[in-house]
Amino acid sequence: MPFSFDALRRRPDLEGPDLVAVDAADRLILDESADDRARLGEGELVVIGDSFGALTLGAADAGARGIRVHQDEILGEEALRANAVEADLHDAFTSHALDASLLSGARVVLLRLPRSLRALADIAGLIALHAHPDVVVYAGGRLKHMTVTMNDVLRERFDRLDVSHARQKSRVLIARGPRDGVEPEPDAAEVDGIRIRAFGGAFAGASIDIGTRLLLAHLPAPRDGRAIDLACGTGVVAAALAVRHPSLEVIACDQSAIAVASARATAGANGVADRVQVVRDDMMRSQPDATASLIALNPPFHSGAAVTDQLAPRMFADAARVLAPGGELWTVWNSALQYRPALERLVGSTRQVARDRKFTVTVSTKR
Repeated sequence: MPFSFDALRRRPDLEGPDLVAVDAADRLILDESADDRARLGEGELVVIGDSFGALTLGAADAGARGIRVHQDEILGEEALRANAVEADLHDAFTSHALDASLLSGARVVLLRLPRSLRALADIAGLIALHAHPDVVVYAGGRLKHMTVTMNDVLRERFDRLDVSHARQKSRVLIARGPRDGVEPEPDAAEVDGIRIRAFGGAFAGASIDIGTRLLLAHLPAPRDGRAIDLACGTGVVAAALAVRHPSLEVIACDQSAIAVASARATAGANGVADRVQVVRDDMMRSQPDATASLIALNPPFHSGAAVTDQLAPRMFADAARVLAPGGELWTVWNSALQYRPALERLVGSTRQVARDRKFTVTVSTKR
């Protein structure tokens, strides 16, 4: 079928006012970059942070080929592939990690601005290091998610920064003249005896958030020498379990490429990389049914910039699938979210283990 922005599909399992497949910022980035994109050869366009494929497929529909794409969320990659098949543009792009293979020789980069300044700094440093010296970066977003400090971050790596006129509550920053490029290095810290490594944009950074701290204070030793850290973030829980229990094997999974890179670095920093397997996965899709005795979970409530309460129930249901009968899901959650009825319904009998002023820790036993 012919390409149409209106035909783009977002994640079908989530709803919310910010969970749209294409928005005004995508359209503005495409409009501002149109002249430069028209002069590109094959393989000279890079797209970063394309939520559901609007930037990639909009550029492909205009004739771009060999587009290299990086999306942090694995579900974003799947949405792009599905939308590309519908638009018959599946051969116009390839997906890449955030590294030299993505950016080498790039002349135009289309970027949806991340909310994290550290993530933006990591991306800007990589572009300046690996892209063509004539590269032009079109970095756009919704005004409500943009700050003046983003301009300063880009100016650290580019000689010239122009700012588009605002349109439909969106704006584009246009950067030229790359310099002083650098590979990302994770932030590092040691908290409660755990060495934490966090690349830009990882939840909680190089620290332990108070919910995870409460969960760690009560997690038991797994019964069968194996545990899963679901939505692992920087891998603090996985590393802590492996350090506490020297014979334990841990699977840490997250759909975010930034989280996975951070968790691998955290495991390495704690000397447990041989016993912590870090997987980029949609929840625990790669794990077989009824095989786990213990899963630890601090469920996220953001999808990109959008806040949603629909992520956690999906994770509870997948935990129920992966847990063996009698297996336990240990969950920490903001008490105001009132997840206990969903845990009872989706997993099994649930009891409160701990509670402080903000967070609750529960254990749910697979029925």
